[in-house]
Amino acid sequence: MQAEQSAIYSSENGNGPQTIVFVHGFGADHHVWDALATPMAQETRTIAYDLPGHGMSLDVPGAGSAKFAARAILADLSRRGAEKVHVVGHSMGGAVATLMALTEPQRIASLTLLAPGGFGPEINGPLLRRYAEAGDSDEIHTCLATMSGAGAVAPDDALRPYLAMREKPGQKEKLVEIAAAITKGDRQGVIAHEFLETLSMPVAVLWGTDDPVLPFAQTDNLPAHFTLDAVDGAGHMLVGEAPERVRGAIRANLAKSV
Repeated sequence: MQAEQSAIYSSENGNGPQTIVFVHGFGADHHVWDALATPMAQETRTIAYDLPGHGMSLDVPGAGSAKFAARAILADLSRRGAEKVHVVGHSMGGAVATLMALTEPQRIASLTLLAPGGFGPEINGPLLRRYAEAGDSDEIHTCLATMSGAGAVAPDDALRPYLAMREKPGQKEKLVEIAAAITKGDRQGVIAHEFLETLSMPVAVLWGTDDPVLPFAQTDNLPAHFTLDAVDGAGHMLVGEAPERVRGAIRANLAKSV
């Protein structure tokens, strides 16, 4: 896989008339998208980012700020000549993706949002802080299982990216710092509904009905033109829990802009 370093780290693959940008959630890195992005790179250009404070972007300033991350990704895309892109974001990455679309809507062809952050004030701060502080594979596995639906069984390959990123010196400490910043008072920042209403590109939202991190009830007030896919029984970790549903939503958005 070809990787390039700029202000923010990204991994780019494939080519084609369309570009898909992948933005991971808190405590992950670009590798969590490999199973989705690699097959899609056979027919599209894919760019997967490490958010500030995560993985190879560990030392990038602005860690924890979705607004900063959105601006950093948009700037990096401009450097690459990617002027119109489809953006896929999970959790914190969903908030980043949404802010990208609000900042430069003309550059975003579609949004595919997996249990996005910022759509309601409630957030499971204790669980995120516990995950940030996890110091061994058993505890990380337990936290990820707790974030998932009751019947979810994650294969070892799916856990490897979460474990590998913790090996970088200073990563755990940075995650603890970010978790404290984004869960102040066990509440998260909210993107105003009137701003969401202004998004005119296709927006698909996937959300697990049993999400223990960001409650499914946050879908109650979605703009009418958003498409909602309620993933019955799934939790928060939709990239691993419902990969075919995610892939289908991405492909549907790609088709809408052809």
